[in-house]
Amino acid sequence: MVRDPVGVEDAPDLQAILDALDDPDCRAIVKQLDEPMTASEISDATDIPLSTVYRKLDALTEASLLSELTEVRSDGHHTTRYDLDFDEVSFSLTEDKEFDVSVSRPSRTAEERLADMWSEVRKET
Repeated sequence: MVRDPVGVEDAPDLQAILDALDDPDCRAIVKQLDEPMTASEISDATDIPLSTVYRKLDALTEASLLSELTEVRSDGHHTTRYDLDFDEVSFSLTEDKEFDVSVSRPSRTAEERLADMWSEVRKET
């Protein structure tokens, strides 16, 4: 699930979050992301093969735990960097005995919101 560029998000998918957080490689990636990194940088830092890193990044992004940031370069070779998109994940039980998940997000600067919108536009083309 990709962050809605105007700030309106659907509720995160419980099973996607549980699956991502249950995966040791996904947890290793989360531990490494002190700042935005490329897939190659993540692979080098975690000793996880690049092909596996891409699969894990997809799982974490689908779970709305990572954001993809497109770094636009003047030479035309754009780079995607990945960053944590949560501060806290909480699970609770509703009155109907259903599991509920909530994800606390870091505050976003105007520049980050613009980068999110640019990423969404690039995906549409």
